[in-house]
Amino acid sequence: MSALQRIPDRRGDDLEEITRAMLVSIGEEPGREGLVDTPRRVAESMAFLTEGYGMSARAVVRDALFEHEGDDAVVVRDIPFYSLCEHHLLPFFGRVHIAYLPAGKVVGLSKLSRLVDVFARRLQLQERLTRQLAEAIQDVVAPRGVGVVVEARHLCVEMRGVAKIDSDTVTSCLLGEMRDDPVARDEVSELLFKPLARGERPRSFEL
Repeated sequence: MSALQRIPDRRGDDLEEITRAMLVSIGEEPGREGLVDTPRRVAESMAFLTEGYGMSARAVVRDALFEHEGDDAVVVRDIPFYSLCEHHLLPFFGRVHIAYLPAGKVVGLSKLSRLVDVFARRLQLQERLTRQLAEAIQDVVAPRGVGVVVEARHLCVEMRGVAKIDSDTVTSCLLGEMRDDPVARDEVSELLFKPLARGERPRSFEL
């Protein structure tokens, strides 16, 4: 099943019609050879890039929670993501770094990447994406604390307006013990932020 087929009702057709109207409004001819299939392709692309609206954190994790007696931090770095900014519908993309302190359970590592997609595949603000992901992990996994750091490049900054290339935006959200316990916060922050302090550039930023 294609992403477009997962759109209910007439929204797929509506996206195609909107795309045709946009092509006309910018002075193009939707019937010419290079554009004749563009409305369908755009509709399919938008369906895929916004499929997070039909997903939930609990449905993604399901039964992938496992008993665990340890309490040391779990850190997963460099999860790639792509999203669309809600102001201009232009892409922003980068890496997500996640850390949490288990409280009797751990989540399957692949589910953390899936959770990123739940919130990235929507119209987003980077700040909101960061907090939504942290709160979802706190809610579903119920750890003692969670920290999320997101590094991203925004094409609405690089392609238009101030047109400043190579400008990275970094956001973070700490919850539970990672926010309230200085020792836990310092320990995990070192793991999350150390590459930033060294000036390393995430691999996804290499264009």
